[in-house]
Amino acid sequence: MKVFSLALLTLLLATLWTGSQGVSLRSSYSTCCYKDMFIQKKILASNIKSYQKTPSHCSHRAVRVELLNGRKFCVDPEERWFQRYQRQKKTTSAST
Repeated sequence: MKVFSLALLTLLLATLWTGSQGVSLRSSYSTCCYKDMFIQKKILASNIKSYQKTPSHCSHRAVRVELLNGRKFCVDPEERWFQRYQRQKKTTSAST
């Protein structure tokens, strides 16, 4: 009986540990952008709520842009319109 209880407890702890590890792996990679996730058209600055660079472990260098309506898109940080948006943001935040 003790062996069965110990085996059951070990299995339960292993399941909980691997479940928590899987969540942390998925959450860190869910911030990455992949080739088919990039948007090609310009997003109006007035529609952008926030943006965040993807982590260095991601295969594509990108910026995740969140719109006011909650939708998220991946943008190439070298896009001209995004470069202008960043400069404009820095200018307005420096002047306030």
